[in-house]
Amino acid sequence: MYNLGNFIKMKKPHVCVVKETKKKANCWEIIRMGADIKIECTNCHRIVMMTRHNFEKRLKKILSN
Repeated sequence: MYNLGNFIKMKKPHVCVVKETKKKANCWEIIRMGADIKIECTNCHRIVMMTRHNFEKRLKKILSN
């Protein structure tokens, strides 16, 4: 199960590109939990808010507990 502060991977990568690898970033940190979940890209620090249902549909893998 995921918790506040966990790093996660989504099914589709974010559009920002990591400079070192030239690949799309796909690591997010959970920064708010409730009825909605707010996640932040670890590369460009963009914040995305989505419903818990959409989040669970798009979640691929939990990277850290």
